[in-house]
Amino acid sequence: MKETLRTVIYAVLIALSIRVAAFEPFSIPSGSMVPTLLVGDYLFVSKYAYGYSRYSLPFGLPLLPSDRVFFTEPERGDVAVFKLPRDNSTDFIKRVIGLPGDRIQVKNGILHINGQAVERKKIDDHIFEAAPGQFSRITQYIETLPNGKEHLIVEKSDGNPGSDNTQVYTVPDGHYFMMGDNRDNSNDSRFSSVGFVPRENFVGRAEFIFFSIDGSAWKIWTWLDELRPSRFFTSIE
Repeated sequence: MKETLRTVIYAVLIALSIRVAAFEPFSIPSGSMVPTLLVGDYLFVSKYAYGYSRYSLPFGLPLLPSDRVFFTEPERGDVAVFKLPRDNSTDFIKRVIGLPGDRIQVKNGILHINGQAVERKKIDDHIFEAAPGQFSRITQYIETLPNGKEHLIVEKSDGNPGSDNTQVYTVPDGHYFMMGDNRDNSNDSRFSSVGFVPRENFVGRAEFIFFSIDGSAWKIWTWLDELRPSRFFTSIE
């Protein structure tokens, strides 16, 4: 009995160590990162990618000597999980767009970084299921950030005043500007409910999808129809 208990304790400690120091699983609950991430995607986040903060630890325990140890700067274009600055507890996932000191603005739907329009190229529409059996299209682009990082975005051409035309945001030192790839359906740094994200709030970088299923399909007898095996073990760009 003692040996069994000891084995269980060791297994739990090893699992917790991996979760704290290496990888943590997350699921996608909303469409703000479409087409990169879909509702029902399950992914691993590398906890070590940006070093560690209190938010790397269970319950956000303030046990570290500074706001971040072994810090590595996030790169523009990374997809990252962070704690929402408003409450420091809600997990958000967005793309790193603005680094400290950058000036970010969206004009007529076009992202501008430090006064320069970011290149984007229109490609085939993204097709999504708006309702069971009902499919819709939305305009899709390849966006190329100043560091050469390419990723997909989707956007309607309706000139949304809240997200398609913004003020100039100057990113403070030690903070980052985050945006969703679904540009007209993302609560991100363009809005005061999110704002600039302190480096302390980063949890880690999204690395790859290990499982994917339609977000409403947790009925085992529907899995064969609802699984998305083409997304299994795909890296996140």
